[in-house]
Amino acid sequence: MAFGGWTEEALTFYEGLEADNSKSYWTRNKAVYEDKVLRPMTELVEQLAPEFGEPKIFRPYRDVRFSADKTPYKTHIGATLGHTSYVQFSADGLAAGAGMWHMEPGQLARYRGAVAAMSTGAELEEIIATIEKAGVEVHGHGTLKSAPRGYAADHPRIGLLRHKGITTWQHWDPEPWLSTPAAADHIRSFLRTSTAFCDWLTANVAS
Repeated sequence: MAFGGWTEEALTFYEGLEADNSKSYWTRNKAVYEDKVLRPMTELVEQLAPEFGEPKIFRPYRDVRFSADKTPYKTHIGATLGHTSYVQFSADGLAAGAGMWHMEPGQLARYRGAVAAMSTGAELEEIIATIEKAGVEVHGHGTLKSAPRGYAADHPRIGLLRHKGITTWQHWDPEPWLSTPAAADHIRSFLRTSTAFCDWLTANVAS
């Protein structure tokens, strides 16, 4: 079936799960999850996959082995597209991200080298400026409080150099369009806006 959006029932499902994150709630409402939450996500990522990459939908169960929070279920559904794109739906609405949340040591070294270099660093600054002008947020992750070893604290791109991960992000509150095919258009537009950013990371950072 073609993607048609998420209905009010999908939002209500996650509102209920936030209030009662238990196996009994999940069991009673599993059919709602599968039809109103999982099915639309599957249809969406399959529709977007030809342009943005192989999809993977995450399991709804939390890994509680090393967490103080033992609630068993995630209160959102998330999926990746390719190596750099992410889509998420929850009671809060729809969201999407792109980039590299966490860089491995080799990737981080390449990222910092490319940021520090005049040509590639200036290119990233221009890409980020264009993205932010379009209303898309750019976030650093694992950001150091001081300059990373080997880089001067007064480097012109020290803000970017301090990040251990960097992504674009956009969130949409629940609106009437969320229950229509237009939801796919919002995600597609965001991912296209993020394309140059992801291409820069792929060319300069990915192994």
